Amino acid sequence: MAASRFATSDLRRPAGSASSPKPKGRTENKETLCRNVLIYGHCRYEDQGCTFSHDQNKNNSNLSEMSRKALNVESPSFTPGILQSVGKKPTFSTQAANAPTFTPRGLGASPALSATPADSESAIFNPAAIREFTPSFELNSQGASNGSSQDGTVNYDPFAMSSVGQTLSGAHYNPYADEHGAMVGAGGGFYPPTGAYAAPLQPLQHHLYAPVGPYREDLMPYHRMTHDFFIPDKLREELQRKAEASLQVLPNSQLPQMENYHSLVPLDTTHRKNANVFSYPSWVYKATSSKTGNLYCLRRLEGFRLTNEHAIRSVKEWRKIDNANVVTIHDAFTARAFGDSSLIFVQDYHPLAKTLADVHLSSGSPSPGNRFQAKSPVSEAVLWGYISQIANALKSIHSVNLAARCIDVSKIILTEKNRIRLNACSILDVVQFDMRRPIPDLQQDDFMQFGRTILSLATNTPPAQLTNLKASIELMARSYSVELRDTIIWLLTPAQPSSQKAIEEFIRGIAGHIVTTLDQSQHQSDDLNSELYRELENGRVARLLFKLGCINERQELDGDRAWSENGERYMLKLFRDYVFHQVDGNGNPVLDMGHMLRCLNRLDAGTDERICLTSRDEQTSFIVSYKELKKQLSNAFGELQKTSKQGRGF
Repeated sequence: MAASRFATSDLRRPAGSASSPKPKGRTENKETLCRNVLIYGHCRYEDQGCTFSHDQNKNNSNLSEMSRKALNVESPSFTPGILQSVGKKPTFSTQAANAPTFTPRGLGASPALSATPADSESAIFNPAAIREFTPSFELNSQGASNGSSQDGTVNYDPFAMSSVGQTLSGAHYNPYADEHGAMVGAGGGFYPPTGAYAAPLQPLQHHLYAPVGPYREDLMPYHRMTHDFFIPDKLREELQRKAEASLQVLPNSQLPQMENYHSLVPLDTTHRKNANVFSYPSWVYKATSSKTGNLYCLRRLEGFRLTNEHAIRSVKEWRKIDNANVVTIHDAFTARAFGDSSLIFVQDYHPLAKTLADVHLSSGSPSPGNRFQAKSPVSEAVLWGYISQIANALKSIHSVNLAARCIDVSKIILTEKNRIRLNACSILDVVQFDMRRPIPDLQQDDFMQFGRTILSLATNTPPAQLTNLKASIELMARSYSVELRDTIIWLLTPAQPSSQKAIEEFIRGIAGHIVTTLDQSQHQSDDLNSELYRELENGRVARLLFKLGCINERQELDGDRAWSENGERYMLKLFRDYVFHQVDGNGNPVLDMGHMLRCLNRLDAGTDERICLTSRDEQTSFIVSYKELKKQLSNAFGELQKTSKQGRGF
């Protein structure tokens, strides 16, 4: 093993021990009193190498010497320098009275401190030398001077609405609120927007009409008439006739008043008793509920005696059906108010509804050549619409393990254009409760009745006269497509014992026509929505007319008989004359509905457009804006609401 290069004694010696300096601070610690002596009175490490001082007397002498050095009685006293100049009095120079008056200089004169006297005189402020102010849209340049070469340039794109949308408030604009900022937040009126460009929240200047599509008429604005602002005449007349039929009463009626229903009005178009469908004579009435005030349709079966209480309870299962092509059943009960034992079914009331037999099969008005004029044949598109709707109703009925059992042209009602509903479906379940048949057999019978109904409409033949189905199908095939013929044959063909027909299978076969029917219904929904939007805007005009009618010509308010003739109310009276009482040069009244609607819509919007209101004696004229008129209308109507206890409608 190789010998080590270093000796053993050298390896044990710590590095740098030969030249180790003396630790610093050892002599300084001897002058410092040990903390153990201060705290405990003695130090137990005094004999074990504690380097601090343990003599309390020596330390006290050092403190006394330091205090004598800090506080010396022989030092001179402090005298403040301000007191030496108390005797001097400040005075102004006599030349200050002859100093020139102060003249403000321009912004550019401040840096010219070393300019010559001629330059300083030219830099004196001169208002005539200032250029006329030109508004600049440089919103990003803060230090641009007025009248620079960049005046008139626009740095924002008026068509780029992305930056504008960031500055808009998140709350929706309320056209009926006078101050929209108060609705957004309390701080909105005190802190201006920080965006580059704040778009105004002012609505349309002329009116707030929102003509929502679809638009099938390509007409220019000057082609339109006044009635274009309202519901079309045909739709309005139809709705008004339905409302009139709903409110119709029978004067001097001999019909009885039942416990829960009153004001009965017969709906049958004939006085002949017909017991072909239910085996009992049936009558239909319109009645008003005593509990809710709603209108219902009551179907009465004359002379029916209930033998089983469970029979009438079967109506509860029909309440679960909520289908657009089935008339809803609400209740069924027996009554003796008509002088006999009658069974009454309560259903939804559809005003001016007609059965398919009345619409398509009954004879029309007499003509000179014939005593009766036959109805025109039903188009194939209408028949496919009927088939799709009846299939929809059967799917809803069969899905809850029920059967319609009453698919007949005399019991299917037409409530709107090409809109049908199955009626009186639950009656046979109660009447024939004791002769119950299996539900699958009854559902198969629904397909047979379905086919006979469509064949009756296609051949314009009542169902009772369809004795030869094969001949009727051949007659129908001459006018309609093969697909419709095959559909009717499938419905009329009895099911095989091994396989039952299902409504789902039938729907898959006519899926294309169901989609067409759905498209037509959605188009009709779009048209009704467009009319609803139009009437929504007309509702604002009606609200304004109500307010003006409450204010104008009011006899008195709080004992003030001249309330409607003073202050803001007088200006509203002149506005009423401006809108409704205009005359031409010959003194004839001007009935311009466009002018009336335009003024009322601008008043509702509160635009800044000004109009001239003149009194009837032409001695007083006011130039006022629609915005001011709207505020005056709100203030005047607010005074009425303060004194009224019923102002919730506005």
